[in-house]
Amino acid sequence: MTVERMVMAFAGLFILASLALAQIHSPDWLWFTAFVGANMLQAAFTGFCPLAKILKAAGVKTGCAFQ
Repeated sequence: MTVERMVMAFAGLFILASLALAQIHSPDWLWFTAFVGANMLQAAFTGFCPLAKILKAAGVKTGCAFQ
C-alpha cells in the first residue's frame, strides 16, 4: 500500500471512529472530525501532510494513488 492510500485510509478511519464516538459517548467528538477534515483541506492546498511525512520516514513506498 502506498503512502497516499494509507493517508486516505487513516483519514477515513479517524472520521468514522469519531462519528461513532460522537453517537456513543459525546457530541464533542465531532470536533475531531472537523480537525481531520480541516487537515485534509489544508493538505490539498499546501501539499503538507504530517502523516505522509511520518509514513515516508518509516519507509512506506510512494506512488500515484489513482492509477
